[in-house]
Amino acid sequence: MKKFVYSFLLIAGILTVIIICLEVFTSYAVTESINKNAPVKTYQEITINAPAQKVYQMMSDIGHWKDWHSDVEDPKLNGPFKKGSSFDWKSGGLTIHSTLHTVVPGHTIGWSGKAFGAFAIHNWSFIEHDGRTTVKVEESMEGWLVSLLSSTFQKGLENSLQIWLKNLKAKAEK
Repeated sequence: MKKFVYSFLLIAGILTVIIICLEVFTSYAVTESINKNAPVKTYQEITINAPAQKVYQMMSDIGHWKDWHSDVEDPKLNGPFKKGSSFDWKSGGLTIHSTLHTVVPGHTIGWSGKAFGAFAIHNWSFIEHDGRTTVKVEESMEGWLVSLLSSTFQKGLENSLQIWLKNLKAKAEK
């Protein structure tokens, strides 16, 4: 029995060291465009019957995301809403630290964020035509955990963005 316990503890210790090394020593390319080679990526869009400025304002008001999007918890912008500012939030059970890489008022918002075993790049654009807004969002995810569970992350990302867009539409059209 002792051999089993020692073997288990040895394996658990080795896995812990490997995971810590992956978290500490893995770096990601922070860019303004998604990683087309990432194991998980998606593109979604929706048309909202509201002006682009209204929809943009909702997305740029990070501290109030949770008011209309139940998949987000504890969003907190650390400073002004501008390129280079960071924010923290939780989604899908992950605690995420993100940094805004693109802010074009009324038109575009982009950020990248790191969570346990994952790194994502999000880009949102708001295109108005005749008082309606087409919201386009693209996202890539990479990292050791994402690669290990890519099909699970792919399905989760697609579902999450569909819900996010649906909630954004419902709130903006009120």
